[in-house]
Amino acid sequence: MMLIGQAPGPVTDRKGYHFAGPAGRFLEIWLERAGFPAGYFREHVYLTSLTRCFPGKSASGNGDRPPSRAEIGLCRPFLEREFQLIQPRLVLLVGKMAIDACVGKKPLTETVGQVYEIDGRHYVPLPHASGVSRWLNAPANQRLLDQALAELARLRVELDLTPDP
Repeated sequence: MMLIGQAPGPVTDRKGYHFAGPAGRFLEIWLERAGFPAGYFREHVYLTSLTRCFPGKSASGNGDRPPSRAEIGLCRPFLEREFQLIQPRLVLLVGKMAIDACVGKKPLTETVGQVYEIDGRHYVPLPHASGVSRWLNAPANQRLLDQALAELARLRVELDLTPDP
């Protein structure tokens, strides 16, 4: 399984590993809700992002600056090589930028809760997990997350992704 995010954040940049901050804790919880054992997220999921570097804080000071189209394009060969090396059967897309880059531009309300099969891989879009996003405040969007986690649970069994004890 591979997980693709937008870009490394400041905590990831400081600590040197992906999803080192609050987003990582949310993702661990989400995978456990989908039936994966505790620790699976860090031990069995290849974590990456559209870009390799922390893009810096946004000009407004609220959150991180999203990477530019040019930065994403510059880093795309790295992501393509990761796909070749890892050969994931399941790809989790975390946040709108990762979703748009892999399954096309659509509103989150149309992608979260769906599964896309592209080139023999299953893609499961998820909302941004940082806790900063207000998207999950809406009950309808919470239901979409629940639906996405149910699909992830189904794929966990179908693709036999849980390691043997």
